[in-house]
Amino acid sequence: MKKLAILVTALFGLNLHAQKLTISGYVKDEMSKEALIGASVVNANTQTGISTNQYGFFSLTIPASDTIELIISYQGYNIQAKKIIAKEKVQLEILLENTAGTLGEVVVSSGKNNHNIQKVQMGVIDVPLRAIKNLPILMGERDLMKIIQLLPGVQGGQEGTTGFYVRGGNLDQNLIQLDEATVYNPNHLFGLFSTFNVNAINNVQLIKGGFPAEYGGRLSSILNITMKEGNKTKLQVAGGIGLLSNNLTIEAPIQKNKSSFIISARRSHINLFIKQFASKGNSYKFYDINAKMNFELGKKDHLFISFFKGNDNAAYDNPNSLNYTTEFGNSTGTFRWNHLFGNKIFSNTSIIYNDYNLALSTSQNNYYSLLYTAVKDITLKTDFTILPAANHQIKTGFAYTYHQLSPASFSASIPRRGNRLTINKTGIYKLYSTELAFYAADELEVSKKISVNYGLRVPVFTASGRTYFFIEPRITSKLSIGNTASLKASYTNMNQFLHLIPNATAGLPTDIWIPSSDKTKPQSSTQYALGIFKNFKNNEIETSVELYYKKMNNQVLFAEGKQLRININLDSLLAYGKGESYGAEFFVKKNTGKLTGWIAYTLSKTSQQFSGLNFGVTFPFKYDRRHVLSVTASYQLTKTWIFSAVFVYSSGVAFTIPAGRVSTLNSGTIFEGNYYVYEGRNNYRLAPYHRLDFSASNKKTVKLFKKRYEREWSFGVYNAYSRQNPYFVYFEIDALTNKPTAKQVSLLPIIPGLSFNFKF
Repeated sequence: MKKLAILVTALFGLNLHAQKLTISGYVKDEMSKEALIGASVVNANTQTGISTNQYGFFSLTIPASDTIELIISYQGYNIQAKKIIAKEKVQLEILLENTAGTLGEVVVSSGKNNHNIQKVQMGVIDVPLRAIKNLPILMGERDLMKIIQLLPGVQGGQEGTTGFYVRGGNLDQNLIQLDEATVYNPNHLFGLFSTFNVNAINNVQLIKGGFPAEYGGRLSSILNITMKEGNKTKLQVAGGIGLLSNNLTIEAPIQKNKSSFIISARRSHINLFIKQFASKGNSYKFYDINAKMNFELGKKDHLFISFFKGNDNAAYDNPNSLNYTTEFGNSTGTFRWNHLFGNKIFSNTSIIYNDYNLALSTSQNNYYSLLYTAVKDITLKTDFTILPAANHQIKTGFAYTYHQLSPASFSASIPRRGNRLTINKTGIYKLYSTELAFYAADELEVSKKISVNYGLRVPVFTASGRTYFFIEPRITSKLSIGNTASLKASYTNMNQFLHLIPNATAGLPTDIWIPSSDKTKPQSSTQYALGIFKNFKNNEIETSVELYYKKMNNQVLFAEGKQLRININLDSLLAYGKGESYGAEFFVKKNTGKLTGWIAYTLSKTSQQFSGLNFGVTFPFKYDRRHVLSVTASYQLTKTWIFSAVFVYSSGVAFTIPAGRVSTLNSGTIFEGNYYVYEGRNNYRLAPYHRLDFSASNKKTVKLFKKRYEREWSFGVYNAYSRQNPYFVYFEIDALTNKPTAKQVSLLPIIPGLSFNFKF
């Protein structure tokens, strides 16, 4: 009997030792109840932890204990220690207090922590809004896309524009999502700044390697932008006046602490300047609107409804030059439902709609050209995150997208009698396709030193009776080297089913989207990456070196001498080839203190080979830049004054110089008399690009009509030493040699910036 009692006691003790406790909940801003994405929740007893997801949710399963202490941290907020006495699962709402003393910090990842060392991910950078709001601005417009261009492995396109190219990929290889909805053209003012209003944004994340299995459909990067949810506790109004536009943001609770809304809008006033200095008929105007509502239906259910619309309209009228009218814009809508199954399974179901269209009409001399392109998508997706333990996370789900694309273009001589032809949008031959994808991924801490994230994505694409089926393996592994360093490696296979075809038929740079078909195969890439990550001074300084190699197949360009026409078979106009890119990315950043910022340097090479172009010989990718360097710094001089600077340098982009010209008459297109003879593709490089920007901002809390509000004056200088950087090159015929001569056009000299912002 005594032996039995001892056995029962031992078994009971073993059972207590094996008991687990699940703590889940949300981490939010104390004042607004806004979700804090990427906040760190750590069990002080075991030093195991997790980060909140894009809805601020976390679930941590840990050994049961009499007293559990959680440490919760997020950059710009006071660290909170929370003691819990519980024997079974518990759900929390953790509210963090904003730390006014860190308002001037410019950082690229959240928290004074070692997430960059401990997380099983590489090629992923979180960009908080303070980096966007503090660094120099162009003409008073704060722009997150300009910050993206300053990160390692990323480079900009033309002078001053917001386009970005990642690890040798083209523009169309970047998937840009706003609350999960795809934004196909994220630009205003022909790309001088983006269509994203920073006042409506909560979080920005760039993924350029080691892609998780839930992402697909692009080869080079995923840019995830999450909109604010709106203040759940009080009415808040913010706005600003810049040189190009005005903005206003209103957010307030619908039901206090339970539901809220936000509406944010921008409207240009650039037409006021154009009317003073340009002829009648010239104009440019744009606007964008962000709106979002969220509802907490209980502890287990949340609803989110998001809307976005941006539009540009421009006209240029000059009888002796190129004339054009253009209108383009994006519209998106997202409905999302979050549900908790117990405390360990988080689900998100989304219905998404997006619509992009561009219409362009140009004329020059006796010829005119028309272009129209549109993309409409409807997406249904469901994702599940399963958190069985603190060191184990499973993700799985599916997504279905219905695509409708409408590409068309036309060029002809202007008739002496009668009317010009027009493009009837309803009569354009539409290209339909569907994209279905399933994925599953498992992130596991094998030991205290080794962790791995592995998974599969299975996309199925159907268009014009042709179906493509792929299996895309993904794996990222991490080896910890002490507490301050880790070695990571990743392998990713990706496929892309929509193609962006650069088109210059209209005389202005435009792009046309087409789906994969029987002849135009899906683009594919295989990427290998290896990196070492090391932190110094208690994680205040982060450093990393990442090496990558990427092979791309089924790249698409227009064949030489081809032009797009209305309802023509697009496949007959294209050339197909492959690309290769490899490089090294160096990154150093300082997170805290009065002086913050980062240095990013990329050494890379990207080349392409098309059997139908350049005689089949390998040639440099247009945006192959050997060296790209960016240095950013922000200094908090006083509690109210912040000074910032940015310096960028990059090798010149490649372009093609013709060897001669063939005169033609009566060709019936806008290119009358301008056919050149080429002997090599991208056979020359523009001059290197470099510039220095400065900014200063003064933030104060003042009183107006006995009420306190925050106001900010921001002053900036873009291109401080007025470097004549190349925007594009055109050709003139030398009167003596009758050969084309390249002429450089520089767009942006030194430009002052000024904006006034307020919030109450």
